[in-house]
Amino acid sequence: MKKSLISRKELDSLSHKELIERAKDFAKQYCVGNGENFSLKDYPTDDYPELKKNEKKIFKDLLQMGVETLATMQDKMYAQDKWSLLIIFQAMDAAGKDGAIKHVMSGLNPQGCEVNSFKAPSSEEIDHDFLWRCAKRLPERGRIGIFNRSYYEEVLVVRVHEQILQSQKFHKN
Repeated sequence: MKKSLISRKELDSLSHKELIERAKDFAKQYCVGNGENFSLKDYPTDDYPELKKNEKKIFKDLLQMGVETLATMQDKMYAQDKWSLLIIFQAMDAAGKDGAIKHVMSGLNPQGCEVNSFKAPSSEEIDHDFLWRCAKRLPERGRIGIFNRSYYEEVLVVRVHEQILQSQKFHKN
Protein backbone atom coordinates (compact mmCIF):
# COMPACT_ATOMS: atom_id res chain seq x y z
CA MET A 1 0.00 0.00 0.00
CA LYS A 2 1.41 3.36 -1.02
CA LYS A 3 2.23 5.79 1.76
CA SER A 4 1.16 9.38 1.40
CA LEU A 5 3.81 12.04 0.94
CA ILE A 6 5.46 13.26 4.10
CA SER A 7 5.56 16.94 4.94
CA ARG A 8 8.72 18.81 5.92
CA LYS A 9 7.29 19.44 9.40
CA GLU A 10 6.51 15.74 9.87
CA LEU A 11 9.97 14.73 8.63
CA ASP A 12 11.68 17.06 11.09
CA SER A 13 9.63 15.65 13.99
CA LEU A 14 10.56 11.99 13.38
CA SER A 15 13.06 10.23 15.61
CA HIS A 16 15.87 8.19 14.09
CA LYS A 17 13.97 4.96 14.77
CA GLU A 18 10.74 6.34 13.29
CA LEU A 19 12.63 7.52 10.23
CA ILE A 20 14.09 4.05 9.69
CA GLU A 21 10.68 2.39 10.06
CA ARG A 22 9.10 4.87 7.66
CA ALA A 23 11.86 4.20 5.12
CA LYS A 24 11.37 0.43 5.45
CA ASP A 25 7.61 0.77 4.92
CA PHE A 26 8.19 3.00 1.90
CA ALA A 27 10.72 0.57 0.37
CA LYS A 28 8.37 -2.44 0.69
CA GLN A 29 6.21 -1.18 -2.18
CA TYR A 30 9.22 -1.49 -4.50
CA CYS A 31 10.29 -5.00 -3.47
CA VAL A 32 9.62 -7.85 -5.87
CA GLY A 33 10.19 -10.71 -3.43
CA ASN A 34 10.82 -14.10 -4.99
CA GLY A 35 9.49 -12.98 -8.39
CA GLU A 36 6.61 -15.46 -8.58
CA ASN A 37 3.55 -13.95 -10.24
CA PHE A 38 5.40 -10.67 -10.74
CA SER A 39 4.46 -8.64 -13.79
CA LEU A 40 5.88 -5.20 -14.45
CA LYS A 41 2.64 -4.12 -16.14
CA ASP A 42 0.89 -4.36 -12.75
CA TYR A 43 2.92 -1.40 -11.47
CA PRO A 44 2.30 2.20 -12.48
CA THR A 45 5.18 4.10 -14.04
CA ASP A 46 4.35 7.26 -12.10
CA ASP A 47 4.95 6.85 -8.38
CA TYR A 48 2.58 9.60 -7.31
CA PRO A 49 -0.13 10.06 -9.92
CA GLU A 50 -1.83 12.59 -7.63
CA LEU A 51 0.95 15.01 -8.48
CA LYS A 52 0.77 16.74 -11.82
CA LYS A 53 3.84 16.84 -14.04
CA ASN A 54 4.01 20.64 -13.81
CA GLU A 55 4.33 20.65 -10.03
CA LYS A 56 8.13 20.75 -10.18
CA LYS A 57 8.44 22.58 -6.86
CA ILE A 58 6.85 19.67 -4.99
CA PHE A 59 9.27 17.23 -6.60
CA LYS A 60 12.23 19.49 -5.87
CA ASP A 61 11.14 19.77 -2.22
CA LEU A 62 10.76 15.97 -2.01
CA LEU A 63 14.20 15.49 -3.51
CA GLN A 64 15.71 18.03 -1.10
CA MET A 65 14.09 16.32 1.90
CA GLY A 66 15.45 12.97 0.71
CA VAL A 67 18.93 14.39 0.20
CA GLU A 68 18.91 15.90 3.71
CA THR A 69 17.72 12.60 5.18
CA LEU A 70 20.50 10.71 3.38
CA ALA A 71 23.08 13.19 4.70
CA THR A 72 21.81 12.72 8.27
CA MET A 73 21.86 8.95 7.94
CA GLN A 74 25.37 9.07 6.42
CA ASP A 75 26.67 11.01 9.42
CA LYS A 76 25.21 8.43 11.81
CA MET A 77 26.54 5.50 9.80
CA TYR A 78 30.02 7.04 9.72
CA ALA A 79 29.99 7.71 13.47
CA GLN A 80 28.89 4.15 14.28
CA ASP A 81 31.57 2.64 12.01
CA LYS A 82 29.71 -0.70 11.98
CA TRP A 83 28.04 -0.87 8.57
CA SER A 84 28.58 0.25 5.03
CA LEU A 85 26.09 0.86 2.25
CA LEU A 86 26.37 -0.20 -1.37
CA ILE A 87 24.00 1.45 -3.85
CA ILE A 88 23.86 -0.09 -7.32
CA PHE A 89 22.53 1.84 -10.30
CA GLN A 90 21.83 -0.57 -13.13
CA ALA A 91 20.12 0.53 -16.32
CA MET A 92 20.63 0.82 -20.05
CA ASP A 93 22.86 3.54 -21.50
CA ALA A 94 21.24 7.00 -21.42
CA ALA A 95 18.65 5.86 -18.82
CA GLY A 96 19.68 8.55 -16.33
CA LYS A 97 22.03 6.74 -13.96
CA ASP A 98 24.55 9.60 -13.88
CA GLY A 99 21.82 12.20 -13.36
CA ALA A 100 20.25 10.19 -10.55
CA ILE A 101 23.61 9.81 -8.83
CA LYS A 102 24.29 13.53 -9.23
CA HIS A 103 20.94 14.71 -7.88
CA VAL A 104 20.06 12.13 -5.25
CA MET A 105 23.55 11.89 -3.77
CA SER A 106 24.28 15.64 -3.94
CA GLY A 107 23.98 16.16 -0.18
CA LEU A 108 26.33 13.38 0.85
CA ASN A 109 29.74 14.12 2.29
CA PRO A 110 32.11 13.22 -0.56
CA GLN A 111 34.77 12.09 1.95
CA GLY A 112 32.47 9.24 2.98
CA CYS A 113 31.26 8.28 -0.47
CA GLU A 114 32.82 6.81 -3.60
CA VAL A 115 31.31 6.27 -7.05
CA ASN A 116 32.70 3.49 -9.25
CA SER A 117 31.90 2.85 -12.90
CA PHE A 118 32.50 -0.50 -14.50
CA LYS A 119 33.56 -0.48 -18.12
CA ALA A 120 35.71 -2.96 -20.05
CA PRO A 121 38.13 -4.70 -17.66
CA SER A 122 41.73 -3.47 -17.52
CA SER A 123 44.66 -5.87 -17.97
CA GLU A 124 45.12 -5.95 -14.18
CA GLU A 125 41.45 -6.82 -13.69
CA ILE A 126 41.65 -9.56 -16.33
CA ASP A 127 44.53 -11.14 -14.40
CA HIS A 128 42.21 -11.68 -11.40
CA ASP A 129 38.98 -13.62 -11.06
CA PHE A 130 36.01 -12.06 -12.79
CA LEU A 131 34.42 -10.45 -9.71
CA TRP A 132 37.67 -9.18 -8.17
CA ARG A 133 37.30 -5.67 -9.57
CA CYS A 134 33.88 -5.30 -7.96
CA ALA A 135 34.88 -6.84 -4.63
CA LYS A 136 37.89 -4.54 -4.26
CA ARG A 137 35.63 -1.49 -4.61
CA LEU A 138 33.17 -2.44 -1.87
CA PRO A 139 32.84 0.34 0.70
CA GLU A 140 34.56 0.06 4.07
CA ARG A 141 32.61 0.45 7.34
CA GLY A 142 31.03 3.86 7.75
CA ARG A 143 31.18 4.67 4.05
CA ILE A 144 28.83 4.61 1.07
CA GLY A 145 29.79 2.99 -2.21
CA ILE A 146 27.93 3.66 -5.43
CA PHE A 147 28.29 1.36 -8.41
CA ASN A 148 27.39 2.92 -11.74
CA ARG A 149 26.52 -0.39 -13.37
CA SER A 150 27.27 -3.53 -11.48
CA TYR A 151 28.73 -6.95 -11.28
CA TYR A 152 25.42 -8.28 -12.65
CA GLU A 153 26.81 -7.57 -16.10
CA GLU A 154 29.92 -9.56 -15.25
CA VAL A 155 27.69 -12.58 -14.72
CA LEU A 156 25.00 -12.06 -17.37
CA VAL A 157 26.79 -10.58 -20.36
CA VAL A 158 29.31 -13.39 -20.63
CA ARG A 159 26.43 -15.87 -20.92
CA VAL A 160 25.23 -14.04 -24.04
CA HIS A 161 28.64 -13.16 -25.49
CA GLU A 162 30.85 -16.16 -24.75
CA GLN A 163 33.80 -14.61 -26.62
CA ILE A 164 34.18 -12.30 -23.60
CA LEU A 165 35.09 -15.34 -21.50
CA GLN A 166 38.00 -16.09 -23.81
CA SER A 167 39.26 -12.49 -23.74
CA GLN A 168 39.21 -12.64 -19.94
CA LYS A 169 41.22 -15.86 -19.91
CA PHE A 170 38.21 -18.00 -19.01
CA HIS A 171 37.40 -21.10 -20.99
CA LYS A 172 34.05 -22.78 -21.20
CA ASN A 173 34.14 -26.42 -20.08
